[in-house]
Amino acid sequence: MFVADKSSGHLIEVLDTLDLFDPHVNSVKGSLHYGEEAQDPESFPKAELVFPSGEPLPVCWTDPDYRRKR
Repeated sequence: MFVADKSSGHLIEVLDTLDLFDPHVNSVKGSLHYGEEAQDPESFPKAELVFPSGEPLPVCWTDPDYRRKR
């Protein structure tokens, strides 16, 4: 699954989508797709990620207490 870096807009291929969906995990391992080849995997904070369209990640993926905040 691809997401984008909020500040640069560069695409990041998430290597473990379960970490992306888990609100208790604050960062995901992924490969930056910039240039001709994918870069080596590194950790990216979920707070700095958005969908490629620019839309933010769902709150249920980033906040473990999202149901309590109504």
